[in-house]
Amino acid sequence: MTTELLRDTVVLSQRCLRHVLRSPDTIITTAVTPIAMLLLFVYVFGGAIEVGGGDYVDYLLPGILLITVASGVSYTAFRLFTDVSGGLFERFQSMPIARSAVLWGHVLTSLVANLVSVALVVLVAVAMGFRSGAGVLAWLAVLGLVVLFTLALTWLAVIPGLTARSVDGVSGFSYPLIFLPFISSAFVPTEGMPAPVEWFAEHQPVTSIVDTIRNLFAAQPVGATGWVALAWCVGLLVVAHTLAMATYRRRTT
Repeated sequence: MTTELLRDTVVLSQRCLRHVLRSPDTIITTAVTPIAMLLLFVYVFGGAIEVGGGDYVDYLLPGILLITVASGVSYTAFRLFTDVSGGLFERFQSMPIARSAVLWGHVLTSLVANLVSVALVVLVAVAMGFRSGAGVLAWLAVLGLVVLFTLALTWLAVIPGLTARSVDGVSGFSYPLIFLPFISSAFVPTEGMPAPVEWFAEHQPVTSIVDTIRNLFAAQPVGATGWVALAWCVGLLVVAHTLAMATYRRRTT
C-alpha cells in the first residue's frame, strides 16, 4: 500500500508541477508582495525602527519568509478548489489510485513552489545587504523549519480548498495567515507593544519561529525558543493534516 501511495503521489505531483510550470506567474506573484514589503520596510521605515543594533534587513527577513509561505499556500487552496469544482476528484475516485495521493500531489507541489519563492526572496535580501554568519547546519535547520511551516500551512489550505463554495471563499482564508506576522516580533521587538498585544505576540507561533530563524541566521544560540518553534510547527502540521484528511473523507463519501 505504501509503495502504491508513493507511486501515485509522484505521478499526481508531476501533474500539478506541470500546471505550475505552465503558469510560473503564480510563483512570481507569490514572491512579489513579500519582496515589496521587504523593500518598503527596509528603505522607508527601517531608519525609524530600533531593533537593538544590526541591519534591519537581517532582522526583517525571517518574518518576510513566513509571509511568503502564507501567500503561496493560497494558490494551493485555489488549485485544489479548481479540481474539486471541475469534477476531477470524482474521476480520480473511479481510478485504481491511492485516495490520499490526490492531496499529497497538491501538498508536495506547494512545498516545491513555495521553496522557490522563498529562495527568490532570500536572493533579493542578499542584494539589499542581508548577510549571515550561519554555518551549513544552521542553514539546514532554517530550511527544516521553513519546510515544516510550509507543510503545516499547506495542509491547512487543503481544508478551504475542499470545502469552499466560491473563488472568493477559497482565497480569503490566507489573509489572517499573512497578517499574523504583523502581531509578532517579525517587524519590531515585542517589548514596545501594549501589554495585551505583547502577551499575544509572545504566545503565538510566528514569534518563536521568527526568533529561531533570526538567531540561526546570526549564528546565535536558539535556546528553548527553538524547541517551542519546532513544537508549534509539528503540532500545527499534525492538527492540520488530521483535519484535512477528515474533511477529505467526508467530501468523498
